[in-house]
Amino acid sequence: MNDVKVINLSKKVLRDYLENDKYWCHKTTALAKSKVIWLLNNDRMGEDDVCGVIAEENNIIIGLVYMIPDTTLTSEKIEKKIYWMMYWWIADKYNGNVLSTYIYSEALRLAKNQVVVKSFAENAHSFYKKMPFKTIMSRPRYTIFFSLDPDILIAKFKFIKPLKFILNGLDYLVTKALQVYNKSKLKSNTENLNYEYINELDTQAWAFIEPLCKKDFIYKTKKYVNWQISKLQYIQTPINLKTPYSSLATGISKNIAIHNLKVLKEHKIIGFISFVVNYNELNVKYFLAENGENYNLCVDALIENFIKLQKKYIFTDDTKLANSIKQRFRTIFTHQVDKKALAHQDVDINFENQEILNSDGHFY
Repeated sequence: MNDVKVINLSKKVLRDYLENDKYWCHKTTALAKSKVIWLLNNDRMGEDDVCGVIAEENNIIIGLVYMIPDTTLTSEKIEKKIYWMMYWWIADKYNGNVLSTYIYSEALRLAKNQVVVKSFAENAHSFYKKMPFKTIMSRPRYTIFFSLDPDILIAKFKFIKPLKFILNGLDYLVTKALQVYNKSKLKSNTENLNYEYINELDTQAWAFIEPLCKKDFIYKTKKYVNWQISKLQYIQTPINLKTPYSSLATGISKNIAIHNLKVLKEHKIIGFISFVVNYNELNVKYFLAENGENYNLCVDALIENFIKLQKKYIFTDDTKLANSIKQRFRTIFTHQVDKKALAHQDVDINFENQEILNSDGHFY
C-alpha cells in the first residue's frame, strides 16, 4: 500500500491531462480521451467539481469511482446539483481491501454526499446496506433477445463451450428467420416513414422533445440533451489490437456508436430516438413519442434500425417500450431484473413524486 496514490479527477485535472497528453500512456486508463473531451463540455460540471477518484499503484490503475455531476429540479422547481454514481471498480488484488471503501468514501466526501445511484451490481448489495443510502425507487430492466447469442450462453453454461461452432450456426439460422419474419411485419407500417439522422437537435426536434421532458427527474435543456447524445463521447477502433490503451468506463470499442434520429411522417416529426450500439447490443437512450398510433410507428422505426444494424438484443429500462416490442414482434426471450435506485441520506429531495426515467442518468 506504500506506493498507492489517490487522485481526484476534477475538471481542472482532466483539462491538464488532455492539454499535456500525459495520462494515456498506460495500458489501462479510467477514461478514454474522447470521454474526457466530452466531460469537459458538461456545463453542469464546475471547474472544481469532481467526476472521479482513481487509485494507482506504481502508475497502474487499481481502483476507480466514476461520477457525473448533473442537475435536477425539485418539486418546488429549484435546481439542485447531484452526482450520478456511474462506476465503482477495484482490482482483484485489492478486492475486500479497505482501499475499495476508502476511494468510495472519498468520492462521497468530494460530492458532499449528493450522490444518486441509478442501479448497482448484485455484489454491491451488502455494501450499500451498511452505507447511509436509501432506496428511492425500484424498476424493471429489460434485455430483449432476438438471437440465441452463443457467447452469453457459454458464459452462463461453461459445459457447452465445445459446441460453440454448432451454436453459432444455429444462432445464424434463428436470427435470420426472426429478421425475415419481423421485417415482413414492418414493411407496410414504415413505408411512409422517413428517418432524419442528426448529430444534434435542431429547432424542430427540440420543439417536439421539450414538452415530453417537462416532468423528467433531470432538468432537460436543448444544450444538455445535445451534450448527452454527442458523438464526442465514443470512439471506434477498427483495429482494436492496435489501440494503445483500453478504458474502464465505456466509450471505446471496435464498433461503438450513437445514432440519433427524428422519425418523420408526412414531413412532420412524430418521434425522437437515440440509442448506442456496441458489439451485439442496442442500448436505448431516448425514446420519445406521443401515445397512440404514432407511438407504435416509432417502435417499428426502432426495430427497423435494429434489424438493419444487425444487432442481437435491445437493452432498456422503459417498461412501456419493452412491452410494446414484445407484443408487436417475435423475440427469443426477455431477461427482466428489478433494479433499485438509491440516494444518499443527505440528498434533500422529495422522491415520492419523482420517477427516474430511462434517459435520466443515462451516460452509457
